[in-house]
Amino acid sequence: MNCSISGEVPEEPVVSIKSGLLYEKRLIERHIADYGKCPVTGEPLSMDDIIPVKTGMIVKPRSLTAASIPGMLGMFQNEWDALMLSNFALEQQLHTARQELSHALYQHDAACRVIARLKKERDEARSLLAQAERQAPLPAASVTANVSALSNGKRAAEDEDVGPGAKRMRAGISDSIIAELTECNAALSQQRKKRQIPPTLSTIDDLERYTQLSSHPLHKTNKPGITSIDINLSKDIIATGGIDSNAVLFDRTSGEILSTLSGHSKKVTSVRFVAQNNVLVSGSADKTVRVWQGSEDGNYDCRHILKDHTAEVQAVTVHATNNYFVTASLDKTWCFYDLSSGLCLTQVEDPSNSMGYTSAAFHPDGLILGTGTVGATVRIWDVKSRGNVANFDGHTGAVTAISFSENGYFLASAAHDGVKLWDLRKLKNFRSFELYDENTPTNCVDFDHSGSYLAIAGSDIRVYQVGSVKAEWNCIKTLPDLSGTGKATSVKFGADARYLAVGTMDRNLRIFGLPEEDASTES
Repeated sequence: MNCSISGEVPEEPVVSIKSGLLYEKRLIERHIADYGKCPVTGEPLSMDDIIPVKTGMIVKPRSLTAASIPGMLGMFQNEWDALMLSNFALEQQLHTARQELSHALYQHDAACRVIARLKKERDEARSLLAQAERQAPLPAASVTANVSALSNGKRAAEDEDVGPGAKRMRAGISDSIIAELTECNAALSQQRKKRQIPPTLSTIDDLERYTQLSSHPLHKTNKPGITSIDINLSKDIIATGGIDSNAVLFDRTSGEILSTLSGHSKKVTSVRFVAQNNVLVSGSADKTVRVWQGSEDGNYDCRHILKDHTAEVQAVTVHATNNYFVTASLDKTWCFYDLSSGLCLTQVEDPSNSMGYTSAAFHPDGLILGTGTVGATVRIWDVKSRGNVANFDGHTGAVTAISFSENGYFLASAAHDGVKLWDLRKLKNFRSFELYDENTPTNCVDFDHSGSYLAIAGSDIRVYQVGSVKAEWNCIKTLPDLSGTGKATSVKFGADARYLAVGTMDRNLRIFGLPEEDASTES
């Protein structure tokens, strides 16, 4: 007789007086406690309805297969065969899973390629749409002429749309672009909250031991002088703009000049990398901006020549999306460009600025633009509305450079009277450095990418540890100007502040960092 629940011979048999069914005692007790009814008939059932069945003690006979050695060997053989069959089935399932995974990865790769192609087509369509909107008011013949002029990357002033007062008409910053800028701002702001100082960042002790590692003559001897520096951190390539009207790309790792970009007719005042797109943007005293596109063989070709300014272009700054950039000029305007098409989407004129702009920089989040003026004022702009939302006064002389800290709170500005630090939250100056004599201007300021250090260039190069509004900003290292000109014009931190690139009024690019033996020890 077998248990009605388990189907096995019960060890403690009991019987239900209602249904007459036999159960294992422990099983029926648990079922009644959980459900209170018969597991077979479904009738109400309690332990009072259960009667134990008394049986004699019976020793279970050993199974025939385990009663002899040949039987046990046969049992083991059956178990082994079952195990091998199960293993074979698992291997088949694994092979099928691998094939499905390979197919899924192939489909994913194909989908990524399709998405990339569609994005490219979308960007091209947007560019053509912006161009069409900009050219819509023109007669058909003029539109054809403009398209022809744009096809070689050059835009002449006479081909522009002209509105009332002989001012050029601009497409404007569209709602889609504003949405893109806002989305970028939200993403970068969120990342900043989680940002931590990288463990590979150079320490204060490292910076205190910095010395000149190398000097590289990049520009012509008849017109010496480096005016601007930028670094492609991902590739460790340094771009310099010179008084000789050339921009030079230098590979710091190999110590070789990669390319010399010629085309400007006067000094290059500003150079900026668009690293994601392998693009360099240069501004010049010849009133033009050039967009240089890099190729796989290391050469750079001029893709656009932009002639929207009527005076020297003093500064170029690239937006965090890597899709747009701004130029600032002595003609009292700043221009917002679309990088892919080279179109000036808007040109903002400030009636209160009577002497023009000398510097410009985007806030790390991209919705704020800072500009320095000849009139010693730093102006803060809302990029979306193109409105002047704040002004910082207090400098003496033209504002030569501005730099936003990566923490998003601090702005450093350099002028003839030194460096001032501004709190963007309270819109006030909280610290000033008067570093040099009255005849020596401060030419450049630069926060490193982590926001931990600030470099200042004038008659020498000084590196400060970034503090806070109340905490001191201590000078860590003072590096001498080894050019003999007494004028360091530009300074830029390398990746993780592992080195400093310095430009001076001779034609040499100088690299300051840890001596080789110290660097190898640190690594």
